[in-house]
Amino acid sequence: MAKLKLDLHDIYNKGDKIEQELNNIIEEAVEKKIKTVEIIPGKGSGQLKKRVLKFLDQPHIKKQYHRINKDKDNFGRVFVYFKK
Repeated sequence: MAKLKLDLHDIYNKGDKIEQELNNIIEEAVEKKIKTVEIIPGKGSGQLKKRVLKFLDQPHIKKQYHRINKDKDNFGRVFVYFKK
C-alpha cells in the first residue's frame, strides 16, 4: 500500500514552510490517490502537533481526507487517511 511521509523535524521553526509542506503533501496524496499520509511533528512540547491538527481541521483541507488518527503508541505521529 502506497503511503507518503512528512517529517517536520527540520522545519519545526519555519512557520510558513510548515503550512506549505502540509499543503504539498495533501495535494500529492489526492493527485496520486495515496491512501495514507504519515505526518511526524515530533514529540517536543506538542505545539507543532497542535498546529498540524489545526491545519488539518480547516474546512477546505478536511473535505479532502477521510479521517485522521493520532498514533496512541507514538505521540509524535499523525496519520491522515484518504478515500479512494
